Amino acid sequence: MEVKAKLKFVRVTPRKAQLIADLIRGKGSEEALNILTFTKKAAAKIVIKLLKSAIANATQKKNIDVDRLYIKKITVDQGPTMKRYQPRALGRATTIRKRISHITIVLDERVS
Repeated sequence: MEVKAKLKFVRVTPRKAQLIADLIRGKGSEEALNILTFTKKAAAKIVIKLLKSAIANATQKKNIDVDRLYIKKITVDQGPTMKRYQPRALGRATTIRKRISHITIVLDERVS
């Protein structure tokens, strides 16, 4: 039985969050938490919080064994981009794009 958790409008670029998602895709939930704890990326803390939320969602369902959960699917999608402007030489301005991510984790039980 699948359990899902979503985190929207996270102020981290999708490219950086995708690196973290690739580290834990397909791993068990406890192993993924261990990997993320010792990863020195800012996006890792965000994904830890989301993974703990998905595990908490699984504990609410009576027929799921939390010890056998694994990450079935994790996706990082791009959200809206905030546009800011920075002054440059000769009265010009350049655009700074501050990207936003939507992260989704789907957990499932391993059949053994």
